[in-house]
Amino acid sequence: MSQSGAQRHHSRPAVLLGVLCMATFMSGLDVFIVNVGLHPIGQALGKGSLADLSWILNAYAIVFAALLVPAGRLGDRYGVKPAFLIGLALFTAGSLGCALSGGLWLLVGLRCLQAVGAAALVPTSLGLVLTAIPEERRRRAIQLWAISGSLGAAAGPALGGLLVQVSWRWIFVVNVPIGIAALVVAALVAPDSRHSTETGTPDLLGGALLVMGIGALTLAMVEGPTWGWGSGRTLIAFAVAVAAAPLFLARSARAAAPVVDLALFRHRAFAWGNLANLALGICFGIQLLGLVLWLQEGWGWSAVRTGLAIAPGPVMVSVTAIGLRRYHDRLPDAIKTIIGSLLMGGGGLLIGTSLTVHPHYATQILPGWLVEGVGVGLAIPTIIRAASAGLAPQQTSTGSAVVQMGRQLGNVVGVAILVIVVGSSTVTAGDLDRFSRSWWWAAAFALVAALACLPLLGRDRGAPLTPEPVAVTRGARTTA
Repeated sequence: MSQSGAQRHHSRPAVLLGVLCMATFMSGLDVFIVNVGLHPIGQALGKGSLADLSWILNAYAIVFAALLVPAGRLGDRYGVKPAFLIGLALFTAGSLGCALSGGLWLLVGLRCLQAVGAAALVPTSLGLVLTAIPEERRRRAIQLWAISGSLGAAAGPALGGLLVQVSWRWIFVVNVPIGIAALVVAALVAPDSRHSTETGTPDLLGGALLVMGIGALTLAMVEGPTWGWGSGRTLIAFAVAVAAAPLFLARSARAAAPVVDLALFRHRAFAWGNLANLALGICFGIQLLGLVLWLQEGWGWSAVRTGLAIAPGPVMVSVTAIGLRRYHDRLPDAIKTIIGSLLMGGGGLLIGTSLTVHPHYATQILPGWLVEGVGVGLAIPTIIRAASAGLAPQQTSTGSAVVQMGRQLGNVVGVAILVIVVGSSTVTAGDLDRFSRSWWWAAAFALVAALACLPLLGRDRGAPLTPEPVAVTRGARTTA
């Protein structure tokens, strides 16, 4: 980073952080905002098949999860700021294209373009937080960045329910002015730094194996309920994912510039934090989409009413993570994540054991959903910060991409588990018993997340879970 660039940036860290949080909020929002708009989109485009419409969701999830790590690795190699700006531009252009599209498969293709942009901007935005925000402000900045992504995901159904009352196209239009404003401001205030000292091209074969493995796994998980878990297509997709994993690991161990530096997983905080992060993603995926399905199809509520019913949860996320920060910020990160995970599971169980076929939101859903919001506000931002802290500058985008990939895979797996437990892609009042069991599954994964944090106990009170420096191997050369 040039001296003038550093001075210009550090004089406006709040502006940069606001832009980075805004971009992350948009990317998280688009994972879930379309859920409540599938029916209006199908009506407008003349497509009533849920199997066809589901690709509007699935295409985004598959491309986003598969490209996160390669995009983060390229950002570390060629520059975090250029990668962030390119990702934000692609995401904004894809959003505009989605809003203007007149056919289903064109819309699906443009959702893929959105996902490519999101895969680039998410890890590089955290990379900028970790390397460009002054050290004394960095811990809180990471927390605010993580909250933005969680709020985007949680607010998706609520905002989507309101926007589809005008037109389904507004689900995508809303991103355009925000994206353009963020692009202009980021171009002016973000520092242009390149942290990697490597001169070679990142391992393209390893990147292809990673994309193939993650893409095949997510494809099998999201399409398994439609294709059938024992169908040839599902089994082939799982087989490709299983075969790609060891090939990728072997390639990464030998490559001079691997896409994922395996030494990252020697960090105790990074390894266990990512396991907890994956489990929380599964829990959140089951609970959020499950609640949307039950309100709309179990109780027959409209999209806007469902969105408003979801809204108290995201409110509690921000109240807990920001408004109550002074009360819990002294707790070690492991303790906060354990408490938050248990609250996420407990709030879900409160909902699952209270539901009846007769709608009564104030007693059956609201109490547990508020507890859930407190848990999310404590657990998810904290574990993202803990898993990302202490990364070397040249590892920031790649490491944060691994963290975000875990969240996306968790969401995909959570949705698949929900469909398997409920037994169909829709929910009716007759599915109450099976639907209630899904909350127990979510609670089980919340417990896994809490247990994964136990090895991280024993740190000083109030200290972040910062990993120790790890030797980074590049071929035959090793550096600290």
